[in-house]
Amino acid sequence: MEQYNRYRSMNMLKDFKPDYRRLVRAARNEITEGLPLYEHHINLKVIGSILSRDLEQMYESREPGQLEEMFSLIAQFHIDYGYDCYSFEGCFTELVQGGKGLTGQAGPIIRSMDDFRAFPWDQVIDDYFERFNPYFEAIKVTLPEGMKIVGGVGNGLFETIQDFVPFTELAYLEIDDPELFAELWMKVGDTLYRIWERFLLSYSDILAIGRFGDDLGFKSAPLLNPATIREYIIPQYKRIVALVQSKDIPFLLHSCGCIFDVMDDIINKTGIDAKHSNEDAIAPFSHWVDEYGDRIGNFGGFDMDVICRETPENIRKYVHDIVVPLQGRRGLAFGSGNQIADYVPPENFQAMVEEFRLIRGF
Repeated sequence: MEQYNRYRSMNMLKDFKPDYRRLVRAARNEITEGLPLYEHHINLKVIGSILSRDLEQMYESREPGQLEEMFSLIAQFHIDYGYDCYSFEGCFTELVQGGKGLTGQAGPIIRSMDDFRAFPWDQVIDDYFERFNPYFEAIKVTLPEGMKIVGGVGNGLFETIQDFVPFTELAYLEIDDPELFAELWMKVGDTLYRIWERFLLSYSDILAIGRFGDDLGFKSAPLLNPATIREYIIPQYKRIVALVQSKDIPFLLHSCGCIFDVMDDIINKTGIDAKHSNEDAIAPFSHWVDEYGDRIGNFGGFDMDVICRETPENIRKYVHDIVVPLQGRRGLAFGSGNQIADYVPPENFQAMVEEFRLIRGF
């Protein structure tokens, strides 16, 4: 009988119709009619393995027909799994070192004020849109009724800075050349603002929630001195958050790590609407909700390590134990606490989503 009821319940889930406004309300820290699902990113390999399609080849083709087919498949995949929105960002670091500085695979490209002045700051903005317009245009023509994207211009200020000057060298730069250190934050912040400004002029109609990812912490503390975050990062966040909100679009900050030392500053001084990313080793999701849920929306919930390592049955219980006690709270959207990376077993992702949908009832 229990198996029959579960089968009947899963059949009921097939009638899902997306409504991006549900996720927008969660981002604005409101009560939603049914808890929304949210993912920072579902890797194309995971989607492709479930659909038996090579989405990575489509992505790399940059050919309009291929991109439109890819985004149509991605949108329908998210609808089939009960999502109101899917995530997409055009990452600015692709125009710097392709993320190699950020990930420690390359050295700095700005070592001196001469390097700083020589970098083509104006040209890189045009290059950004030459690189990503085909993707945003393909999204625009393929979004199903009721669905929008979360994202926009990828990489936050700290991650972008590290592609110019990797983390260790950045620490030395703060001491060895404080003038260049300060100028770099200002210039990269201004460049990101100008890209966002131009993006919103053309694509605000496809955007449910503006977002960038900027991992400010590790397991025990922020990666930077909190004073540095307050002086150089938060003012630039504030500009971009206000710009996005001026289009009546809420803003979501994705930031990994233990950043409790600066969370009040981020909330009070930047005006973010919601925050995503959590890890059980730092604090359970319920702690974020209890601590900040009166001021911002909280997205995430399910620790990546659990989703990767546990059995589907254990994942179902884990999801149930997190979601049920939080039902009725405002400003919540559930999914992984980070992202569905290419090493996440597809059956574990499916167990996570299925159990959550059975709890919410659609």
